[in-house]
Amino acid sequence: MKYNEYKELYDHLSTPEDIDFLAENFGYDKELLLVVYTQRIVRDTTRRFYRVKDQAKKMAWAWQHGESFVEVARRFDFPPILTALMILEQRHLSRKQFWKMLSELDRVEDRRLRRDLAEASKVDIVYSPEGSARQYARGRWGEQKLQSWLKGKGLEFRTEKDLRAEYDKTPDVLLHKPVEFDGSKKYWIESKATFGDPYEVKRHIKKQLDPYTELFGDGMVVYWFGFVEDADLPIPEGVSVVDANFFESPPVPYSYVPVGAVQAPGHRPIRGDEVDLET
Repeated sequence: MKYNEYKELYDHLSTPEDIDFLAENFGYDKELLLVVYTQRIVRDTTRRFYRVKDQAKKMAWAWQHGESFVEVARRFDFPPILTALMILEQRHLSRKQFWKMLSELDRVEDRRLRRDLAEASKVDIVYSPEGSARQYARGRWGEQKLQSWLKGKGLEFRTEKDLRAEYDKTPDVLLHKPVEFDGSKKYWIESKATFGDPYEVKRHIKKQLDPYTELFGDGMVVYWFGFVEDADLPIPEGVSVVDANFFESPPVPYSYVPVGAVQAPGHRPIRGDEVDLET
């Protein structure tokens, strides 16, 4: 995807309803749109997190005087689940207690609190337990596609789990024998079930691609939902950026599950640290 097309798409994904509109009117894949929407929300939340948190007492006052978590969230233009967290922290509820409560709503005795949390979970498609589960499932899908492809080619490898005890920084796959591609031997492959726009790729260069290159040599990163093709980025020498077309043609898309559908089995529980506060 060219940058201008991506930027227009990004700018038009301001609400969950925009996902259906863009898919139905312009033919975009819904999961791609959900990925880009999620990236936009996480970035805006990261940028404004502490500024909004400074207003937590005002938010708690509004909730105590009858507004729902969703109503307060809309007033502060902030994700409902994180709004609820900030409000309940003002009532001395710990983060651990909050995430546990959110995952066990049937056990919340206070009827209003239970209703407001349920509404916030339904509206917030990024930070709710369902949103968290979707992101985790998407990541596992990408890793499994990569591993299946390698096994189909008869290529042996070690996974991130295998490497964790030996290295501080670990790619998703470290090949036993490198493969030739794009003018160099690739020793490792990183799987990203995201869209590789300039912001995302720069983050990955700093946190992962540069360290992997120093530790293991040349490698490859796959963005399963595509990347901006005409962006001028400081990709480490010897690192190739590819999308799903490298592994299969035509690519088999991720199976989109409508927002609000029942969670698939095997999803991890919600975590409380999913705002990316690293700069």
